[in-house]
Amino acid sequence: MKFCMVTTFYPPYHFGGDATYVHRLATELGRRGHVVDVVHDLDAYYLLHPGEPALHYQDAANVTVHRLKSRAGLLSPLATHQTGWPLFKPKLRRLLESGGHDVIHFHNASLIGPGAFGYGRAVKLYTMHEQWLVCPTHLLWKFGRRICDGRQCVRCCLHARRPPQPWRATGLLRRKLGEIDRFLAPSRFARDKHRELGMDLPVTVLPQFVPVPPPPPPGEASPHPRPYFLFVGRLVTTKGLQTALGPFRDAGSADLLVAGEGDDEGTLRAAAAGMSNVSFLGVQPYERLMSLYRHAIALVVPSVCYEVFPMAMIEAFAEGTPVVARDLAGMAEIVKDADGGLLFHDDDGLRAALGRMRADPGLRRSLGENARRVFLERWTAGPHIAQYLQTIDECLAARRAGPERAA
Repeated sequence: MKFCMVTTFYPPYHFGGDATYVHRLATELGRRGHVVDVVHDLDAYYLLHPGEPALHYQDAANVTVHRLKSRAGLLSPLATHQTGWPLFKPKLRRLLESGGHDVIHFHNASLIGPGAFGYGRAVKLYTMHEQWLVCPTHLLWKFGRRICDGRQCVRCCLHARRPPQPWRATGLLRRKLGEIDRFLAPSRFARDKHRELGMDLPVTVLPQFVPVPPPPPPGEASPHPRPYFLFVGRLVTTKGLQTALGPFRDAGSADLLVAGEGDDEGTLRAAAAGMSNVSFLGVQPYERLMSLYRHAIALVVPSVCYEVFPMAMIEAFAEGTPVVARDLAGMAEIVKDADGGLLFHDDDGLRAALGRMRADPGLRRSLGENARRVFLERWTAGPHIAQYLQTIDECLAARRAGPERAA
């Protein structure tokens, strides 16, 4: 089959797990003999990150990447943000309508625009990586302080220093959602939250996947001289690292290694000033990251927002490393499904969970073994691609059984 992945960001021009997943999915489909086009908005990346990315990625055979770059420059993503249409991206429409694709799969469409959902006649999928369909700031994170408890979207956008989106007050999104054959939710939480907020959509729960890592080199030494916990993710408020520093202020506590970068890195470094057991590593190459996972006591996932499917948790599970995660949203779902870690509700709970994990190697080993076993059963490429292709077959069958769509 011929696929087209449509997304705002794609490696190396990206900021998080959604783009990493698109890269992995495209790569895996290409390896299996399918033909894959990937189209993403380079102008959107430069709007948020005026510079080149630190890491580079290798695409597999059968994968062709189309980077959208408009003569309008930064005006292009701004126009899409305000109108909901890819006004300065004619290449996108040409590609989707004349590319001969069997499947068009939309991912992070925030700066692609829902208007693009109507392009092309292929089977269309949309993955709910975040809550963009129901929240203009994507995360249901109200006023930059707390989980959303009621819609005040204009005020929230202004607080986040984003212009409100006039198109959300029209029927554009509802109309264009009807162009999507199936929505893919990485977690039950994502499916249920969208339904709770009024999105009655045809949804299949399809957890994402991580490639099975190669065995470690014989005799590999730990990448750090002392016992440590690991944090992996963007250094922004919603990831909650600021809430996890307290337990590491205690004398004699294990170290905390922080892998990642983000807008709040300076604030977090200042908060950890004087804590010799907290180290900021920056962005790490994948091979180095796998070694960091392998030798960690546990991965710490303290996010304070509605995480849909934190990829770092599955990467840790792939290495047999358990997690200590906040009892919230997709994080709690993953831990419970795998019995692969400890959950906490507050600062005291985090402190207790970290203490248990460090003091009881048997517990750490048992949870890690559970995590690795369930990872191999559920969260590798094999089961993911099988369900993905089955979902496409179901969409094709529904199209054959139903009335032909209007042009």
